[in-house]
Amino acid sequence: MTEIESAKKAPPRPVPAPDLAPDSAPDSAPGSAPGSATATERPAPMARLVGVDLARALAVFGMFAVHVGPFPTPGGGVDDWLLGLASGRASALFATLAGFSLMLIAGRREPKTGLAGRQARARIVIRAVILLALGTALAMTNFGGAGILNFYALYFLLALPLLRLRARTLAIIAVSLALVTPQVAFGLRALLTESIVNTIDSYDPIARLSGVGVLDLLLTGLYPAITWMTFVVTGMTLGRLDLTSGAVQRRLAVVGPAMIGFGYGVSWLALRLSGGAQKIMAAIPAMEDPGAMKDPGMASGSFDMPVGGDLWGPDAWGLLAAEPHSGSTFDLIGSIGIAITVLLCLTVAMDRLPWLRRAATPIIAVGTMSLTLYVGHILVILALPGEAATPPQSASAALLLWFIAGATLFAAIWSRFFRRGPLEYLLNGATKLANSVR
Repeated sequence: MTEIESAKKAPPRPVPAPDLAPDSAPDSAPGSAPGSATATERPAPMARLVGVDLARALAVFGMFAVHVGPFPTPGGGVDDWLLGLASGRASALFATLAGFSLMLIAGRREPKTGLAGRQARARIVIRAVILLALGTALAMTNFGGAGILNFYALYFLLALPLLRLRARTLAIIAVSLALVTPQVAFGLRALLTESIVNTIDSYDPIARLSGVGVLDLLLTGLYPAITWMTFVVTGMTLGRLDLTSGAVQRRLAVVGPAMIGFGYGVSWLALRLSGGAQKIMAAIPAMEDPGAMKDPGMASGSFDMPVGGDLWGPDAWGLLAAEPHSGSTFDLIGSIGIAITVLLCLTVAMDRLPWLRRAATPIIAVGTMSLTLYVGHILVILALPGEAATPPQSASAALLLWFIAGATLFAAIWSRFFRRGPLEYLLNGATKLANSVR
């Protein structure tokens, strides 16, 4: 972790996003438990989906690390490096997998058309409405703007016009978003003043209810759709590809690491050659006591100020940074590279190592019920001692291990008796209303 990353590692620690476009297709998208079509039918194609479930499980554990784990120590060992890696990248992986799962609803290799296409779009809209309601409810708790369910709702709605596009077109859109939207977002945030924001929020019923309104969802929140749709569209692109194809795997094996190297390598070099690293460091208040960052008063504030777009003091140097949640082009490219590499490695491993797939069944089960575990982990954190929910006062390595063990045990036991997680069942049942669309 760089010195910039360590200096900026401070609450609020945002909640990475679960993948919330569960199984609706006959071949059962991620969201079905082991023992259902995902784990047992048609081994080769299903290995691909099990790889998605496993990737989502790792992102769940990354979410736990960000929210209940200890602060990483600058210059620390492997454990500290993993803790730093989880910040921002786990949520980016989730958003990418969300786009992948949208394609499972809308048609994997071939987009659904006619009645099937209309019903698929209706299912996505129903999910978006439910997630907006649930996310708004969670935003009314101490988690506030750190939750992402309401952001997901907007992602799903914005993805509707793209559902029938081919992989090449989606890839071009994703690249364009990564190159253009960070600068557009920076410019728009620079035009905002506190009075403008307050005026907009005063007319926004969602903002008045929960404090996280449309402006946050689109532009000023932790996961603003203007830049985070890059991850979703990338996932949609991957969803249209045949990930079992050797040619596709070889291309992704080059593209993923190349994007990681470009995103983080070029950012590192540009900041140091331009002197931007020193300027960013100078703008960050010194934190001599990392424990002070867990003070409730400090944990309640700056949800609306991503790097490169500080709402009340725009800093153009942040556009060269690749820090978690910076929303810069370099951050988007590097995080996408990580998401592609993780998904590819797990897909290949699940396809070629059946023994590993069997051994990883309890962890795969975690990925099949990410909505349940996402909401559940928030409720557990809110019930922990301490006034600050982000992170809790008791955040530690021990608490992190308890969360991982508890989630794995619950998912493993539940999946032996049910195809979906508790909230996944409710969400899937609600989307059956789409069958009435004609």
